Amino acid sequence: MRNNTRKLFNAMCVAMATTYGVDSVAQTFAATPEIEQRLMDKIVESSDFLQRINVLGVPELKGEKILGSVSGVLGKRTDTTAGDRQTSDPLGLDPLGYECVKTEYDVHITYNTIDAWAKFPDLNDRFMAYVRRAIALARIKHGFYGTSAAAVTNAGTNPNGEDVNKGWLQHLRDYQAGSQILTQGGTANEIRVGAGGDYENLDGLVYDVLQMVSDVHRDGDDLVALVGRDLLAQDKAQLYKAQGQTPTEKERIENNAVTRTYGGLPSYTVANLPARGLIITSFDNLSIYYQEGAVRQKIDDNAKRDRVEHYNTINEAYVVEDLDKAAAIEFGNVKFKDPGSGLWTA
Repeated sequence: MRNNTRKLFNAMCVAMATTYGVDSVAQTFAATPEIEQRLMDKIVESSDFLQRINVLGVPELKGEKILGSVSGVLGKRTDTTAGDRQTSDPLGLDPLGYECVKTEYDVHITYNTIDAWAKFPDLNDRFMAYVRRAIALARIKHGFYGTSAAAVTNAGTNPNGEDVNKGWLQHLRDYQAGSQILTQGGTANEIRVGAGGDYENLDGLVYDVLQMVSDVHRDGDDLVALVGRDLLAQDKAQLYKAQGQTPTEKERIENNAVTRTYGGLPSYTVANLPARGLIITSFDNLSIYYQEGAVRQKIDDNAKRDRVEHYNTINEAYVVEDLDKAAAIEFGNVKFKDPGSGLWTA
């Protein structure tokens, strides 16, 4: 690290220590509830998707769900001469609850990178934005790919963080016995999408998955289709084949002017959503809970590795507020037809 960079870095560490009310950020420290909330808000602000779902602090490591979703019949009439009027709870909270697990979000930045940033007046903001963005993207990936919470994780065998935490899809697998996850079409453990397959197009696939959502929620106006990039690209390729020779239609496709509505639902792409994934739910049905007061940080200047290391620990859980309001496909089973061989491939 250059001398000028060192001065700026030291000043940044002093400023952080002052903000958090600690003597030094080189030792593990926590934040006041207000500062912790600001930190969590900043992480959320770095991702459009996290801003759409719920990221909530909870006081306990484990407990009952918080939000649920409105369901059931609320309107009624009562013969008050025979009995009292009775209230009902429309939130539909289930008894499954949540359990936060310790998650380490440890990031390092090389001296060379910090030296390059030092020429800008906002070194502190750049440094923290980098860390927050990295945490945000990792959180999203765990939510979609996570299948377990191992005592010791292994990135070599679980490159997408499958063993970091149980994500939203895994909760559907576990608690709904897979009844709301489409695993196959006409061939065992395969979902063939494209001409001649189980689903000629994405519209048909979305429509079928929508039927797996409880009918209480199916006609709601807040459901969306979260669609992986490969599924969207494959559908776009079919449009090219069918209409790409017409100049006006080709222009619409290239400018993404083709309506992004499938099976009657608005569609969205999300960073770190499996490329062949499809989830139907509402944004506010997906949550990340973190335990309040358990967020820990530490910054190490590791000269042995020519880098600065930022250690972050958060106890968190992934929650589907109403399991009946979500359905998905088993993204690992999706196959497209190879144009050369004509075979259905992963």
